[in-house]
Amino acid sequence: MTDTVKIMAILTARPGRLADLRALLGGMVAASRDEPGNLRYDLWVDQTTPERFVLDELYVDRAAVEAHRASAHFQNYLARINALADRSALTLDPIAVA
Repeated sequence: MTDTVKIMAILTARPGRLADLRALLGGMVAASRDEPGNLRYDLWVDQTTPERFVLDELYVDRAAVEAHRASAHFQNYLARINALADRSALTLDPIAVA
């Protein structure tokens, strides 16, 4: 069993906030990928609902997740996200992962 942690977040832009949400999420990619404990940080957009985004994140362990959440770019995200989107997130531990 591995210690990796996966986070899947779904974010749907509030009316009139699509461009702001896309910019905020896009601005998180490079900084998050540069974190030492980050293995994956991908941003997706729903093909049928373009105001819906999915973040696919993978970290080496829980400490890396905590470091991500303590980062300046994540704290900026937290300060702004509720005005821009409805969101839900899952924090997952592996069972059978290839």
